[in-house]
Amino acid sequence: MTDKRIAVLTGAGVSAESGLGTYRDNGGLWDSYDPMEVASIEGWYRNRGKVLDFYNMERRKLKDAKPNRAHLLIASLENDYTVDVITQNVDNLHERAGSTHVVHLHGEVTKVRPENTCNDEDGFSERSVFDVGYDEVKLGDKAPNGVQLRPHIVFFGEAVPKLEQAIDLVARADIMLIVGTSLSVYPAAGLYRYARAGVPIYLIDPKEVNTFDKRIHQIRKVATEGMEEFIALLKD
Repeated sequence: MTDKRIAVLTGAGVSAESGLGTYRDNGGLWDSYDPMEVASIEGWYRNRGKVLDFYNMERRKLKDAKPNRAHLLIASLENDYTVDVITQNVDNLHERAGSTHVVHLHGEVTKVRPENTCNDEDGFSERSVFDVGYDEVKLGDKAPNGVQLRPHIVFFGEAVPKLEQAIDLVARADIMLIVGTSLSVYPAAGLYRYARAGVPIYLIDPKEVNTFDKRIHQIRKVATEGMEEFIALLKD
């Protein structure tokens, strides 16, 4: 095993081949649901039950999904490198594929917390976060502190508390890999800019992504095929 580090930034495209729909593409979730209603902090305060139902649906879909070859190949990089996976995804497919260091920028759908914790007041402490697996969470389900449970998700309109950790991991990387994201969701989309000068950056996405950064080598393939090409490039 080398002492080189790879920072891997993943988006919805890496889980699409596991049957989990993307959000912003044509036919994606946001074509059927208004994200401001089901995935924003304003939507939560306006209609908690509607938000809970949406994430109950997402847990049900995740229960039947399995890691695909892209997840497995990302996990296999740990055989030769120190690998930090930074994901915009709220599923647990990276962990189920075997990745051992995963930073979830936007939270985790299988986890919940009291709605009055993990915020600026408590320093975004995750002490009150716990895993519910694929169980449903209903309006009226209370945490031990007597407060309504909410999804452990970074809603639109909320801070991204793990962003600084992600920036640090990218800044330490010797190679950066971006898989399944068109780099349109900020602040995650700007993470690659923290890679050190001279660090190669690979981007796997079937659609052309215009970043105007000459360091980026794009592999225009779906995640599974793109990961196979990336690993072949590492061996050259």
